[in-house]
Amino acid sequence: MKIKILIADDHHVVRKGLVFFLQTQPDLEIVGEASNGEEALKLATSLEPHIVLMDLSMPVLDGIEATKELKKQAPHIQVMILTSFSDQDHVIPALEAGASGYQLKESDPDELVAAIRKLMNGENQLHPKVTTHLLTRLTKSSEKKVNFIDHLTKREKDVLKEIAKGKSNKEIGVALHITEKTVKTHVSNILSKLGVQDRTQAALYAVQHGIS
Repeated sequence: MKIKILIADDHHVVRKGLVFFLQTQPDLEIVGEASNGEEALKLATSLEPHIVLMDLSMPVLDGIEATKELKKQAPHIQVMILTSFSDQDHVIPALEAGASGYQLKESDPDELVAAIRKLMNGENQLHPKVTTHLLTRLTKSSEKKVNFIDHLTKREKDVLKEIAKGKSNKEIGVALHITEKTVKTHVSNILSKLGVQDRTQAALYAVQHGIS
């Protein structure tokens, strides 16, 4: 099965460059292109891509608002932000809007393809620079939220720390000397206990509560 991709970017040259390269991959299929967030929403609901590569800075409707609306309308469609911004003022809102991945335009093309494939396999992908910003972000200690971290076992906390570093299940297994199957079980339990939808949200929750 081919991974169906919709590209949303207001720069024509960037879109065409992405299309040209991604179409060289036998397992990827570009199903559409959008020049702004509003177009991306319309095309996503009609074309049903697996993944939307979403730029942040676009006219009419920016990437964050488009992501937020898309996740309401079609939560099964994954959004991978592809942008030049790696600062927390862009990263945090994008992840909170529902993006499952965050990659930078400076990324090596092969790394972008690998991230797309991993995202389809349920591994939320954050660029290393983005992970660094998340891990160094100061938590708001005054926030009066229930801290569900306390509900996790010691091993689940260990796994959560590795998730917050942007590691895949396989990498977590190696780091903690446990099988990948065991990691998947822990990840499932963590998402359930924290009340979050995916590992990106879990990573964000971990950072907000000082687990890193």
